[in-house]
Amino acid sequence: MDVQGTVAPGWEPVADAFRRNFEQRGERGAAVAVHHDGTKVVDLWAGTRDADTPAPDAAGTASAPGGTAPGPAAAAPWAEDTAQVVRSATKGIAATVPLLLHQRGLLDLDAPVAAYWPEFKTAGKERVTVRQLLAHRAGLPALDRPLSLAEAADPEAAGAALAAQAPAWEPGTDHGYHAHTFGLLLSALVQRVTGRTLGRWTAEEIAAPLGLDLWIGLPAGQAHRVGRIAPVEAPEEAGALRLRAKRSVTEAYANPDSLTRRAFAVIDPAPDENDPAYRAAELPASAGIATARSLSRFYAATLAPLPDGGPRLFAPATLTLARTEESAGPDRVLLVGTRFGPGFMLHGPACPLLGPTSFGHPGRGGSLAFADPGSGTAFAYVTNGMRKTVTADPRAQALVKAVKSLL
Repeated sequence: MDVQGTVAPGWEPVADAFRRNFEQRGERGAAVAVHHDGTKVVDLWAGTRDADTPAPDAAGTASAPGGTAPGPAAAAPWAEDTAQVVRSATKGIAATVPLLLHQRGLLDLDAPVAAYWPEFKTAGKERVTVRQLLAHRAGLPALDRPLSLAEAADPEAAGAALAAQAPAWEPGTDHGYHAHTFGLLLSALVQRVTGRTLGRWTAEEIAAPLGLDLWIGLPAGQAHRVGRIAPVEAPEEAGALRLRAKRSVTEAYANPDSLTRRAFAVIDPAPDENDPAYRAAELPASAGIATARSLSRFYAATLAPLPDGGPRLFAPATLTLARTEESAGPDRVLLVGTRFGPGFMLHGPACPLLGPTSFGHPGRGGSLAFADPGSGTAFAYVTNGMRKTVTADPRAQALVKAVKSLL
């Protein structure tokens, strides 16, 4: 595998782990980036831009994934500026918006959501706080009537459905992963607080000042840079906990009446993530698009001002808030123990990061991005090969372990 990019001296084990992902774990195309104390120390990419395009073998001919049939003789390589859909890693970007609004004095995390969104004050949600909403404690992981893609992408339509929805449990008493509704709830809230959509606010207040290739709502002019994602199979190498988690979630997902299935089916029919309409939609729980380099830089900016003059996102108090546990224990949707701060997933058995201070978010199927204040490290991995993992993909974990060995 021809790995492109740069690695600072001493960080070569990350490149070795990245290469092994292609050799041993069925990787098709991917990128990884690491910042340490604000400086980029790893910036690598390899493979094909499109997971459903066959990669050439050593002889220059191509075979489809799994070796089932010959394909075209050429496949577009993953380029330096290739971006990908990062699925739920988008939630880490989205969570930053309310925390920055709080930092600026525009949003009180302990105020009722209805203080900013009066229509939300129905069906037993009168006392749901912004903090509970961020921590997956609002009791709204599913809707009685699923939304179309057009409805989900419309903050007013999605907001109306969420405002009318009764909670699945008493808000604040338990937590369960709001797979899609997390983003829809934040979209409606942010638009009412700022007058801007969450995607526009992110573009203007985060991506532009930091110079990021990162979007919630892909501009038409950037569509040519985004690779296609597709399912891939690889040898199973998960540990016992991950296997149990996968089995329990799979069984629950097979039951159309389960909260797990309903939480992941809020948008129905399931959208094609390669569809330009999906990529252009502002869906802050799942449809973010970014390069690994920009995701890592984004998280580095939550920790401190960047050496090249890039602004710091989080003040010290907000940085402490971001990694403060708000929810922990058995998750009503994912059916394993999860830990959440106000919007970010925290280090734990279901989502191993670098250590107890880490905060960020995985994307279902592979992608992962986070910051670790304890070591001054930011990490991002994006892939076009979607595996049947929810929170702890073996490819991402191999890279995390390599980084951890160097700190």
